[in-house]
Amino acid sequence: MPESSFPRDRFDDLPEDGGRIGAHRAEQPHLHGWTLFFWAAAATVVLTIVGVFATMVVSGRIELAPEPEPTITATPVPTVEPAVDTAYQVLILNATPKEGLATQTKDVVLGAGWSSSDVTAGEAGSQDFAETTVYYLDAEDEAAALGLAEVVGGARVEQSDVYQAAVEGSSQLTVVLGLDRIEQSPSATPSP
Repeated sequence: MPESSFPRDRFDDLPEDGGRIGAHRAEQPHLHGWTLFFWAAAATVVLTIVGVFATMVVSGRIELAPEPEPTITATPVPTVEPAVDTAYQVLILNATPKEGLATQTKDVVLGAGWSSSDVTAGEAGSQDFAETTVYYLDAEDEAAALGLAEVVGGARVEQSDVYQAAVEGSSQLTVVLGLDRIEQSPSATPSP
């Protein structure tokens, strides 16, 4: 083979064991491993958070635009003014173990203007009634029941037909004295 006929230059005189010469750089393998791990961990955390959030939105546990709660407006309840109406018959029942309580309450009712023929006092079938209550039959009797409740010194008022007498043409209010009256006597209660 023929020898090359090119003239010699400075690149022909390079030493053979000199290694690489030039701008070639090798990778840094220890830095590359941690960087790769960091980006993989960050991507895993972000994808997990996005997946959990998306699952909660799809399942309805999180609402992106919640509907406003409806406001509830209270319907005014018509109030009935108490009125003392002596045209009603009154039945007073003592549902406590204290004797004479019905008679004491009858005296208070008679003092408020009822006639003695329209007020009856007696013992109830039980002695453990909790709260003194005035019972009335019809809605138009509520004002008179409230008035009688004030006369006897404050009582709960309830519409019921349990204690109504079978007397035609007359309206009756029934006062059932409860255990709340044992400490206070009706004669000590102020009447209006």
